[in-house]
Amino acid sequence: MALITLGAAVLRLAHIGQVPPDPFYDAAVRSMSLSWHNFFFGVYEPSGSVSIDKPPVDLWLQVISTKLLGYSTTTLKLPEAFAGIAAVPLLYALVRRIWNATAGIVAAFAFAVLPIEVITARSDTMDGVMMLVILLALACVLRAVDSGRRAWLFAGAAALGVAFDVKLLESLVALPGIALFAYLGMPGSRVRRIASLVGAGAVYVAVALSWLTATLLFPAHDRPYAIGSTNGSAWNAAFVFNGTDRLGSKSAEPGATIYEPGHRYPVATQEQRDHIPIVPPSPTRLLATVGPLSGQRLGLELAVALLLGLPALAWGLFAARARPDPARPNPARADPDGEAALDASRAQDDRRARLQRAAAGGLGLWMLTGVVLYSHMIRLHPRYVEAFTPVVAALLGIGLAWAASAAGTSGSGHDASGPRAGAMLQRVRVGLLVATLAIVVYYSERLLYGAPTAFWVSLAGALGALACLALARIPAVPARLRELAPAGVIALTLVAVAAIPVKADTTAIANRVSDAGLVGEIPGDQQRPLSAYLLAHQDGAYYEVAAESATSVGSLIVKDARPILVLTTYDSRVFTSISKLERLVSQGKVRYAFLNTFCTSQAQSVNPACSAPVKWIRAHATDVSIKAGLPQGGLLYLLPGAKP
Repeated sequence: MALITLGAAVLRLAHIGQVPPDPFYDAAVRSMSLSWHNFFFGVYEPSGSVSIDKPPVDLWLQVISTKLLGYSTTTLKLPEAFAGIAAVPLLYALVRRIWNATAGIVAAFAFAVLPIEVITARSDTMDGVMMLVILLALACVLRAVDSGRRAWLFAGAAALGVAFDVKLLESLVALPGIALFAYLGMPGSRVRRIASLVGAGAVYVAVALSWLTATLLFPAHDRPYAIGSTNGSAWNAAFVFNGTDRLGSKSAEPGATIYEPGHRYPVATQEQRDHIPIVPPSPTRLLATVGPLSGQRLGLELAVALLLGLPALAWGLFAARARPDPARPNPARADPDGEAALDASRAQDDRRARLQRAAAGGLGLWMLTGVVLYSHMIRLHPRYVEAFTPVVAALLGIGLAWAASAAGTSGSGHDASGPRAGAMLQRVRVGLLVATLAIVVYYSERLLYGAPTAFWVSLAGALGALACLALARIPAVPARLRELAPAGVIALTLVAVAAIPVKADTTAIANRVSDAGLVGEIPGDQQRPLSAYLLAHQDGAYYEVAAESATSVGSLIVKDARPILVLTTYDSRVFTSISKLERLVSQGKVRYAFLNTFCTSQAQSVNPACSAPVKWIRAHATDVSIKAGLPQGGLLYLLPGAKP
């Protein structure tokens, strides 16, 4: 585990400072570090007029990181990177307790090299931190199942509430599965378990809504306008913009590249393949062979988790039900010490049976919830799948450990239903493992592009695993070698499965791939002269510049940390009216406007360049773009009434 964790750290930290930053969230971190008001509300620009569209819990960690270590592209990403690293040993501990140590090792390795998780952990978004908090919630619930103490269940509910405060409805992907895990695993009567879940639900709601509720304690004029909302409310941004709009039939976000069936996308390089848009919703979307959420980055490990993990959970549930009753007649019952030992055995068997039920129901539901949701939702960013990447790795580990035991002679410890069922189990395991290896080889060949070595490694691993499987069934082979067969099957199957993901990891690191997006990024040939000119010509103005959109000048805020007058928020909603703009100009509070897009005939209702204040500026202000050293005209304007 130390080596696996070290490998995970290398993948997540290597050249992390070269990964492009996210100007939108980075601007908020910059602004939040200027005052406690900005820190609490997660404001986007230094004057505190607008805030980001989510609770700022993750950004608080980024502010702390930049305050302690200095503001840089590296320190901005450290909370996410360390969250991804810490999740690896934590997942091992959880899977070991749920199944066994072998499954835990395999799950941790699969998670350490899972490309979409590596890319997300290297990006300055909050999904990796949310994922770690979800795992902490599962750890608390698992402790509640082991001990029967509701305090641990409530702690798990509180952790899930914190996960909601980090990434809102994305965290709900894990909620049904973890709730079912608790219901099936907790001891006691059905009524007691339901009562415990009701109490945990109350704790969850209280924690999840704590920040949103706290914002209402401030006067309305002190609360910034939440970007993305229709009325400025953080509640509206949380449950409409980041809720129903994401799940409903709304179109993709402005500026996003839309997948066009039949379009000939450039595929000259692996990097170009990675930039093909995510395919439209479909049952096979997560198994796509190209794009930022391709099989290289998720689908290959997901396929193995489904093929082996779900059958393993189902068999574990069956074996738990078929386990002999520990209260059967036994001569030891006449001895007090034997009676105590029997009671302990009975209690241990009960815990094991409850844990098997919880794993089958809870982890299975978590997996299926993620697959169904991400296959059908309209607005999907690759980082959103962080809400179920842990269960993908967990089921892969459980499934491979279960299937590979077919190469042994002692089984997995779950076959308590007799020799006939044990023989059938062996055949099922062998069949599933052989089929899975064949699918891995076939799928790997379809995923490759310009990387034949990875395919040959995958093929060699699959053939080696099959050889170990066959070796264990030859009586002439020495018993010592046959005992090593399960370990060989596991190791070589991991080689077959991980060859493509590891290649995807190295490619992502070399290409500086980020899943953060570039919302608010101003090209360097515009930002450098723009910043220099504005700082030299403020003439005492409070606002550095008026921006046509709240999300158009993130990188300028990061660089200068100066107040910005926001003209429109999301979907071109007017935030600063023409009359207010004229008043601020006359008071000398703002002198310039930066208009970096243009009004076209398409989608005028959601284009900030077509809004009333922007049109008024273009009609009445003086274009000083060339004078400021910008590469083209129509970008920077001296507002009417401002002194030249």
